[in-house]
Amino acid sequence: MKRREAREKALQTLFQLENTELTVEEAISHTIGEEDVNEFFEGLVLGTVENLPAIDEALSEKLENWSFDRLAKIERTILRLSAYELLFTPETPKNVVINEAIEISKIFGDEKSSKFVNGVLSKF
Repeated sequence: MKRREAREKALQTLFQLENTELTVEEAISHTIGEEDVNEFFEGLVLGTVENLPAIDEALSEKLENWSFDRLAKIERTILRLSAYELLFTPETPKNVVINEAIEISKIFGDEKSSKFVNGVLSKF
C-alpha cells in the first residue's frame, strides 16, 4: 500500500469512527477487509485517535471565523489526519503532508474543500 492510499484509507477509517459506536479495530476491518494492515496506515489511524484532544485544540486555534463543530465532517477528518502528521510525525516533510491533504480533499470533499484545507494547514 502506497502512502497516498494509506492516507485515503486512514481518512475513511477515521470518518467511520466519528459519531459511531465502532471500535478502531472494527473500523479498520471495514476499511481494509482481508488486506494486511499497513504499518503507516495503522500508525495514522491510531496516532490520530490517541492524540485527538491535542489535535482538535491545535486546529481550533488555527480556524478563523469558524468553530470546530461547524466544519463539515469530511473536512474535519482530513484536517485531523493531516494535523496529526504535522504535529506528531516530524520525519514527514510538512509540504508533503499539506499537498497530500489538498489532493485528498479534492477527491473526498467539494470544490471549496481543498482551498479551505490548504488555508488551515498552512498556518502550521
